[in-house]
Amino acid sequence: METKDIYVFAQQTDSVFENVVFELLSEARKLCDTINVTLPDFKVVALLLGYSVKNNVKTLFEHGADRVIVCDHPNLAHYSTEKYTDVVSQIITTYHPDSLLIGATVVGRDLAPRIAARVDTGLTADATKIEIDPTGEHPTQLWITRPAFGGNLFGTIVCPNHRPQMSTIRPNVLDSDFFQHGRTGEILELEYKNDSESLVKFLSRIPKEEHGVNIAKARIIFSGGRGMSGHFDLLEECARQVGGVVAASRGAVDMGEAPKDVQVGQTGKTVRPTLYIACGISGAVQHTAGMDKSEYIIAINKDPQAAIFSVATLGIVGDALEILPHLVEEIQKLQQHSES
Repeated sequence: METKDIYVFAQQTDSVFENVVFELLSEARKLCDTINVTLPDFKVVALLLGYSVKNNVKTLFEHGADRVIVCDHPNLAHYSTEKYTDVVSQIITTYHPDSLLIGATVVGRDLAPRIAARVDTGLTADATKIEIDPTGEHPTQLWITRPAFGGNLFGTIVCPNHRPQMSTIRPNVLDSDFFQHGRTGEILELEYKNDSESLVKFLSRIPKEEHGVNIAKARIIFSGGRGMSGHFDLLEECARQVGGVVAASRGAVDMGEAPKDVQVGQTGKTVRPTLYIACGISGAVQHTAGMDKSEYIIAINKDPQAAIFSVATLGIVGDALEILPHLVEEIQKLQQHSES
């Protein structure tokens, strides 16, 4: 069966898209541009499910979609594993996409394996990198890389015998750098046909209470490891002075120095701040997998052989307790200079 195009699941809540959607559209745009060198007319197709969401297709076009398949129905107003699986599976069996990319959000991690099982294909979960077969032998074959064995290794996975190629991709690991104001494309409206009674009924949605800040959206992060044990108050004070937030490695979280929701790394969150300051963090791959895409990384560690220096833009060998106050002072001077 002939398959074509790269599909992206455009997750939204109350008509607000998850940021990972724009990252996936940008990446799909790059992949299609590579494929189109040998196989013309490969398109980026966004899947938009929900209720009263038709007015949001413009945003998807501007971020890279060539076509948007919309299924707009009251039964899709709130996410349902059962209903969304039915609709996306119907789209796959109707249009035969070559690939389907889904953000590794709570919703994506729930939805993707259901779809893969329904359409009898493979799924690479929690990917951090996607590329077209670099050997050039298979112009549409995706090479999908994800951490394995607790983050100690990275494995590249291919799905040569089944379509679509499916993957969930961690937020904040790809660039959302494609945007063309006013860009348009093709809209396909899909009729919602599932009238059978659902096994699960939606009663109400209780908004999650936000405690503190979301480190995934922070521009400046002061992150502490085991080496900052007992001194996270210094990190908090430094972060406060420059408008940053505090994060932590798994080791620090396990020691009770910081809550789980500010953990960075393989088993925590992936962050891409403008400035990431790693204090007393050794730099195990489980941690660096969650922060190595930061724009500028400053590492402070007493051990000159610490692995964190291999991913740092600037490395400082020394005691963070002594260095941090001076570093913050210099950052403040730079901020004052840029404002004047």
